Amino acid sequence: MIDFYLNGQRQQCTDVSPDTSVLELLRIRLGKNGTKEGCASGDCGACTVSIGQPDGHDGLNYHSANACIMPAHQINGCHLVTVEGLARGDALHPAQAAMVDCHASQCGFCTPGIVMSLFTLHHAQQTHPAPLTQQRLEAALGGNLCRCTGYRPIRDAALSMQNHPDTHPVWADDPDLANNVQSLYRDATKSSAGSRSHESLGHFDSPRDIVALRELRRQRPASRLVAGATDLWLEVTQQLKPLDDLIDLHQVAELTAIDATPEGWWIGAAVTYSRLEPLLAKHFPAFAHLMHRFASSQIRNRATLGGNVANASPIGDCPPVLLALDAKLMLDGPEGEREIPIADFFLDYRQTALEEGEFIRAIFLPRPGDDQHLKVWKLSKRREDDISVVLGAFAWRMENGLMRDVHFAFGGMAAIPRRAPSAEAALEGQPPTENAFAVAKAALRNEFQPLSDVRGSSEYRLVAASNLLERLRLSLDVDVNTNAEVCLDAYAH
Repeated sequence: MIDFYLNGQRQQCTDVSPDTSVLELLRIRLGKNGTKEGCASGDCGACTVSIGQPDGHDGLNYHSANACIMPAHQINGCHLVTVEGLARGDALHPAQAAMVDCHASQCGFCTPGIVMSLFTLHHAQQTHPAPLTQQRLEAALGGNLCRCTGYRPIRDAALSMQNHPDTHPVWADDPDLANNVQSLYRDATKSSAGSRSHESLGHFDSPRDIVALRELRRQRPASRLVAGATDLWLEVTQQLKPLDDLIDLHQVAELTAIDATPEGWWIGAAVTYSRLEPLLAKHFPAFAHLMHRFASSQIRNRATLGGNVANASPIGDCPPVLLALDAKLMLDGPEGEREIPIADFFLDYRQTALEEGEFIRAIFLPRPGDDQHLKVWKLSKRREDDISVVLGAFAWRMENGLMRDVHFAFGGMAAIPRRAPSAEAALEGQPPTENAFAVAKAALRNEFQPLSDVRGSSEYRLVAASNLLERLRLSLDVDVNTNAEVCLDAYAH
């Protein structure tokens, strides 16, 4: 059973198959058709809803999510808000009123999702007041596609929400709602085994700790693991495959922790990008900037670093950065845990070092030294929220004008994300001169044989990767006499 609140009203849905999405639950089971299906892959944002969960104090935090690729069972114990739950009779919520006044809708298909993104933004502004900067606005709307109106009136609507009467939903008047959701959330998460769907429909288990997860993996090693579902769920929506045996990781305590050590950070495999962003922004700003290149806020609120690694895609955006940073993985399973360098994890296309029943427990990011540098550049058809054609991650440090500990890694250049050892060796201990980089570029061309596909030919990828090395060289103007480094590239990340 899925026990949750929908627009302030408690709902209890039984006999829900494991591969039912929140969108299906809303439209088919509950008759809430305001939430639309557009792309069915989390790209267009027409299906955006807002999820309320306990904030650790006395209230609820709301985050936006794509209902089309979110497992329905994951809203157990939450407060789900849809576009039907915003207006107060004929009085519109500020997000809706601003969209009307600014003529920010034409065909209207994308509008409910945009309104829900604006609702989440408005709620965040009300509970944690802060200036609505261009960056914050772009982050809020980056996952919503509009092909009719254009974004100027939508932007105007976002900026003018605060000028409208604070008409809040009817459910916001309920003083007990937050306490009721918190109580329901505690009840939903107190069992170590979690919820299970009806046996005739399949299994959906939500373990709460590592011991329960190990036991489930021992019993059902062929079960599929799901955290954010932002990639896995495309098997349902795009390939029409059934997913009838799932183990949900997003509430396993050990997998959702970030543990700091003097040497670095162990990041639980089920930590979302939204939670990870502050740490990256402080210690790895180039990595943090990448977050806004490959995913929208709806995706970052659900997707996990562990999922991006376990997916083992040759064009996954985070693995090359982790390779360049010399990250480690902690693997776990019925036989216990073990650590391996991430460079040993990727074996071949979509093949990893995970043994039967194993899962990624955590990713270790070494603490950067004061003299360590990192640059990450991604080439894609769209600037944001798109799949990489080539991604280059470059880590090094400077010592007396020479490059040391040179680590270069690429995505989109092979069947797996890979380091470039020959190019690294060409620059190790060398000054970043044109001649040294010319040798590195020649070495790079000899150690990769990328495939051609609809995003780019093999030759394009080779040229692009070489050009990223040239970009790195041009971004560094080193005065050998003073060892002073000047960043010439204003858009360094």
